Amino acid sequence: MPTGVMIPARNMPSTIGRNGTVGGLGSSSGLTLSQPTNMMEGQLHPLDMAQNTSESEIARLREEEFDSTKSGSENHEGASGDDQEQRPNKKKRYHRHTQHQIQEMEAFFKECPHPDDKQRKELSRELGLEPLQVKFWFQNKRTQMKTQHERHENTQLRTENEKLRADNMRYREALSNASCPNCGGPTAIGEMSFDEHHLRLENARLREEIDRISAIAAKYVGKPVVNYPLLSPPVPSRPLELAVGNFGAQPGIGGGEMYGAADLLRSISAPTEADKPMIIELAVAAMEELIRMAQMGEPLWMTSLDGTAAVLNEDEYVRTFPRGIGPKPAGFKCEASRETAVVIMNHISLVEILMDVNQWSTVFSGIVSRAMTLEVLSTGVAGNYNGALQVMTAEFQVPSPLVPTRESYYVRYCKQHGEGTWAVVDVSLDNLRPSPAVRCRRRPSGCLIQEMPNGYSKVTWVEHVEVDDRGVHNLYKQLVSTGNAFGAKRWVATLDRQCERLASVMATNIPTGEVGVITNQDGRKSMLKLAERMVISFCAGVSASTAHTWTTLSGTGADDVRVMTRKSVDDPGRPPGIVLSAATSFWLPVPPKRVFDFLRDENTRSEWDILSNGGVVQEMAHIANGRDTGNCVSLLRVNSANSSQSNMLILQESCTDPTASFVIYAPVDIVAMNVVLNGGDPDYVALLPSGFAILPDGTSLHGANIGEAASGGSLLTVAFQILVDSVPTAKLSLGSVATVNNLIACTVERIKASLSCESA
Repeated sequence: MPTGVMIPARNMPSTIGRNGTVGGLGSSSGLTLSQPTNMMEGQLHPLDMAQNTSESEIARLREEEFDSTKSGSENHEGASGDDQEQRPNKKKRYHRHTQHQIQEMEAFFKECPHPDDKQRKELSRELGLEPLQVKFWFQNKRTQMKTQHERHENTQLRTENEKLRADNMRYREALSNASCPNCGGPTAIGEMSFDEHHLRLENARLREEIDRISAIAAKYVGKPVVNYPLLSPPVPSRPLELAVGNFGAQPGIGGGEMYGAADLLRSISAPTEADKPMIIELAVAAMEELIRMAQMGEPLWMTSLDGTAAVLNEDEYVRTFPRGIGPKPAGFKCEASRETAVVIMNHISLVEILMDVNQWSTVFSGIVSRAMTLEVLSTGVAGNYNGALQVMTAEFQVPSPLVPTRESYYVRYCKQHGEGTWAVVDVSLDNLRPSPAVRCRRRPSGCLIQEMPNGYSKVTWVEHVEVDDRGVHNLYKQLVSTGNAFGAKRWVATLDRQCERLASVMATNIPTGEVGVITNQDGRKSMLKLAERMVISFCAGVSASTAHTWTTLSGTGADDVRVMTRKSVDDPGRPPGIVLSAATSFWLPVPPKRVFDFLRDENTRSEWDILSNGGVVQEMAHIANGRDTGNCVSLLRVNSANSSQSNMLILQESCTDPTASFVIYAPVDIVAMNVVLNGGDPDYVALLPSGFAILPDGTSLHGANIGEAASGGSLLTVAFQILVDSVPTAKLSLGSVATVNNLIACTVERIKASLSCESA
């Protein structure tokens, strides 16, 4: 070994004996654990030098090595304390570093705690020290810092240990004083976990509260209850002031009985405190039933003859779920269906849509005509909807005035089942308020949502209702009975299409396939928002909702046309005045997809659109919002053939899924549309949407999908909205009704003629 080379103490291993002494290799005496701590912190000992080192050199170096630091200001030069060797016969001479040297080395230590040889030599030359002195100072400083850090950690661990010990003593004391909630006797430690004991006490407290509330409620039996607000303001059933003939009941669709269910919505009252425990119990049982209905196979669910659908075995259902909301009422039919799909939306967003009544009714605007949350019994826990419970009313529709809507009063319950799995269930509460006006009961229905990779979700939807469908027109009976009108297949298909639309709205880039006058992202979003409002307005005004008063025109040669008037006042989204709506539904011997493609194509628009006056239709903008090319929003310009007439802009959205298709359009003001295309607020653009709803007729097994080249026909609903007078207080004239009647009749004839030519 070269003369004068020192071996750092950290390279010399140490051992701890059983007697608690610390010894190092080559050490003559160990350090006991009872020695003062400053022996380990500040005092360092020299290592034996190589044998060929001169005696005088060793003596000189030892004198310098014992010049170590005390708290960073005094240096005992030498090796680190791990391998120090006691030499009591040598007198120790202390040497203090100057304040300047200490400050410089402290500053260097902050930048580099482990300097290399070159840095140590440079530092020693600047400070007038030996490189070995610098090296040992840094070793001592590192040892000092490590000791301080360990002392701080020990203090923290000791505090945490004391806290855990106190908690342990508290839990032991609680267990020793625990008593059985059933018999009141003592419990032995180990028989019941602390959590279980806590839950049992909470359960006993809740039972006492239920008994107390039930006793209080029993005193008030027979007293009137406060009515809930209506879903929407009642529409006065004012007859058209025309001498056209009979404007009473609608022939062929159940007459006045069709609107009997409206009494249900008007008579819904608040659930009493005594009802709430029953509602909670019903919701919990419904959730359990939904999960089993979503996961079980045969014999509960049988495969249909063509292998495309699951059919509920009603006898097996009654055996499997003997409890519930009671037996099926007389004259009611059971409709049960189950459908599964993977949609492009994460499970958390899906749950939020289902539990927010506004988002839910917007996404399912083709199925839900009106909806309202009457009372929130629970908002959930941990900042999400897990455990949320809502009492709701809703009205479900088919886009045709020939199919009565279905009103339902029910509780909606949301629960998380494991990581990434949620379920939302509805079950009717009609048994709390029995009424002869009830036409539809929802047995446990809803969906099971499972998280999938990349933001997708797997949705299993179960729809199970008992309904009086005698009011359905003969044209739609087959469609309703197959489940394609209100069943799980329609809910899932609508959800899948709307998830694609929402993904399109949220897209940050404008696809290269989109053409026309849309130049920025804000304009694209505004145009999609305007189209969404147009679709919602159309769907809300085309069905046989109890909020509407449809009147069938009689004695005009077009008995199947129904009209309705509405006053528009102070609504920025509608032009002010009297709006006349007219709708009719009829059957076409043409597959739904061919009807849809014909009506949405701007090149064939002049064949049926009377208002375009034979002008050339040009697509100014195009936004794709789904996998199917038919799912898109377009801005059309009608170039008038007559030079004296100005050109007209039309906003159009076409959308299709396996159960329904829509082509909806509305004339728009050019100035207002320019504001929208520049990203302006679309809510102030006045719209009167018209359009078409296309459904399969259900003649093939379990209904033909729209996307399939099926042999079945189509059920087409044509609906127009026209502003007949800009003064809301004006009277409706016979000429206005005749004009709208002729318009819809001519449009129907043109569509039939064009499609029959294609079929031929």
